[in-house]
Amino acid sequence: MPREANPVLELPFDVRPDPDEFIQAAMDWHFSPETGSPYWLERAKKLDFDPRADVKSFDDLKLFPNIVNELRDTPAQDLVPQGYGDAPDVVGVYESGGTTGAPKRVVCLADWMDRLVAWSLVNLDAHGFPRGANWLGVTPTGPHIVGELFSRSAAAHGSLSFPVDLDPRWVKRLIAAGRTDQADAYAEHVIDQAAFVLRTQDIGVMAITPPLLERLARRDELVDLVNQKVRAIRWGGTQMDADSRYLYRTEVFPDTLLYGHYGSTMILGIAGQRPGLGDDGPCVFDTFSPYVTFSVVNPETRRTVPYGERGQVVMNHISKSLFLPNNLERDLATRIEPLPGQIGDAVADIAPVTHFEDEAVIEGVY
Repeated sequence: MPREANPVLELPFDVRPDPDEFIQAAMDWHFSPETGSPYWLERAKKLDFDPRADVKSFDDLKLFPNIVNELRDTPAQDLVPQGYGDAPDVVGVYESGGTTGAPKRVVCLADWMDRLVAWSLVNLDAHGFPRGANWLGVTPTGPHIVGELFSRSAAAHGSLSFPVDLDPRWVKRLIAAGRTDQADAYAEHVIDQAAFVLRTQDIGVMAITPPLLERLARRDELVDLVNQKVRAIRWGGTQMDADSRYLYRTEVFPDTLLYGHYGSTMILGIAGQRPGLGDDGPCVFDTFSPYVTFSVVNPETRRTVPYGERGQVVMNHISKSLFLPNNLERDLATRIEPLPGQIGDAVADIAPVTHFEDEAVIEGVY
């Protein structure tokens, strides 16, 4: 039998809760024996503090250890809060890209996915994305949440979706083994499939990673097709430098909207590009606060760096469906002042570290 949650955890996606009230309600939900997940109820026994008594604000999330590596072998069902009852509405189990070792897994519940998609659609509208268009997606599907987000966004904001699958882990494996010719051949195979869709279908929106957009732009035929048909490009999965973004906006795809997002499986979502940015400035990403929050820290001291300085990104996901705090990500970013009312930091100039947890970081096509 599902348990009733504090209403502050179930507000409409566009109503911002009081931050402290929200955090305290989340602690009660995730650490109550009646509603918490088996993972967190067991993990709490090893903490030297009581989350329900001692965590009263976002700043207190620093008390938690970074537990994401434990998610490589934690049974996925143990992550679902018991408050959802015996038959939780699960969208899927999703895995990280494996850039920094074996994949980590999280469970996405339907109430969170609905909330995330609703927020994401508002972002698309703010950037002027056309409604009712067909979408082409050159993104990973399978165990990667970005594929599910693509399909649901296309269905809700557009019309038909045309996904072209790609396996980022295989490309990383090829690159790590020095088989760059095969990695190139695989990437061209992906672009060939996207080309077929662009030639034969009326595509108005394209979702694609920056490395594959760069590869697509090497073919004059595909540049012409995009300029003839595609009215908006949503890019993500890895960084796009300011020079490339400027070139696409002003010369390669001058009449096509360009919108970026920055995400991670470990936050079950994305941060969206801030509307109104210039073509030649840094791409700033704002989070779905207070459910997803970032801070930019010195990786050695874990202290927040001043605005305008670079540091490593720490991510938090706090919702009724998942609690995943204090995750030091592999990415470096410039700390940007958030929009009024937002919790945490906005970020810009995303770039991966070269090594993370003793593993070389290989991005490949994603």
